[in-house]
Amino acid sequence: MPHIYSLAYLTSAPMAPPDALVLAQKLGYQAIGIRIAPAAPDGDFSPLATDPAILRETIRRIDDTGVPVFDVEIARLGADFAPDHFAPFLETAGRLKARAILVAGDDPNETRLTESFAKFCRVAAPYGLTADLEFMPWTAVKNAKAALRIVTNAGEPNGRVLVDALHAARSATTLDDIASLPRHLQSYAQLCDAPAGIPATDAELIHTARCARLLPGDGGIDLDGIVRVLPDDLPLSLEIPNDEWLPKLGAEEWGRRALAAARRIVANATDRKASA
Repeated sequence: MPHIYSLAYLTSAPMAPPDALVLAQKLGYQAIGIRIAPAAPDGDFSPLATDPAILRETIRRIDDTGVPVFDVEIARLGADFAPDHFAPFLETAGRLKARAILVAGDDPNETRLTESFAKFCRVAAPYGLTADLEFMPWTAVKNAKAALRIVTNAGEPNGRVLVDALHAARSATTLDDIASLPRHLQSYAQLCDAPAGIPATDAELIHTARCARLLPGDGGIDLDGIVRVLPDDLPLSLEIPNDEWLPKLGAEEWGRRALAAARRIVANATDRKASA
């Protein structure tokens, strides 16, 4: 089964979700991602949880285009985690009929974080949502092994591990670590590229992640290796924010190039895997 390609929020930001749906349909993406809560206190997001009008328009465009919302973001689980805090977020995700929630782990106490993740999974389950724990080297969940340990110990049927190619390349994560992730613990993966090497500071890591990712094939990440060890049918979200090139080219051309580049990477990886 071929991969499903989803247009991530940051690849078309600051485009509003209704317009992103139209763009995704035009370019040939099979889904989109929406950020309904900011990644940082002053970060960009689409206020669907507080603006009924844009939520209604987004749902209408989903129906018109036939393009679904695959994932919503971002749920950050800190030491002060309280399930009730996420009620509007989850209700909005449910109304969008999304499939997955991007979850970040910010609590350095892994035992408490695991308990919080389990509770979050349970409140997300009635909406038909998976909780996809993304490992990021500057967070409390720094690599694939840590994410797998937390998801496994939480033991909830909708708990998942999210592999982002950037974070896989810039953390203590190997291709074997990714290959060892069970298929039933993965809903989707995120694909992008970046310069080779690991920046020395968290600030540099975060800057690349939020502002300076590259199109697949334009950087030094072993995307061929990552794609070959991911499940063949795993949906791929193309998350490629770039503060220089996205404004220059516009969201339509950037999204077009992203999809073409991702398809080339996947085709090459598939051919190599078949001939191995």
